[in-house]
Amino acid sequence: MSNELALQMLAKRGVTLNDIAEIVLTLQTPYNDTLTKEQCAESVLAVLSKREVQFTLYTGIALDELAERKLLPQPLQAIMEHDEPLFGVDETLALGIVHVYGMIGLTSFGYLDKKKMGIIRDLNNHDSDIHVFLDDLVAGLAAAASARIAHQNKNVMEYLSDQPEVT
Repeated sequence: MSNELALQMLAKRGVTLNDIAEIVLTLQTPYNDTLTKEQCAESVLAVLSKREVQFTLYTGIALDELAERKLLPQPLQAIMEHDEPLFGVDETLALGIVHVYGMIGLTSFGYLDKKKMGIIRDLNNHDSDIHVFLDDLVAGLAAAASARIAHQNKNVMEYLSDQPEVT
């Protein structure tokens, strides 16, 4: 298992590495004005390199695909077809990706879940395809990659090191 398989599965569902990197860039530019889309893509790949993230993607994508083929038992099939707002299992699964990078990832995920920017919006506004899990998984990937960058942001570390010690 590798990043390649995860990227292939995402691409099959209409999501590219560039799509996710654009969201990460949007999230992090206010805090890091020298950040590039390439650095964002590298961060997404780093998140995708974790096996637990890959397993989460495989599971969510499989459930979306099974729902499209009407292979889920009722009432789950109907819930997926209508993307029931109180389902919540899709967000719960995506939080498995987010929690790898702490609270900043969690708050970024909540923001993305509400804003639905970029490819997340496109996936959420589906017509015939079912992306109940995928839109949240992409938000989780973007939030985790963004949090990873935030944790590595030297500007924040320099700011913190310039602050007076609390005694």
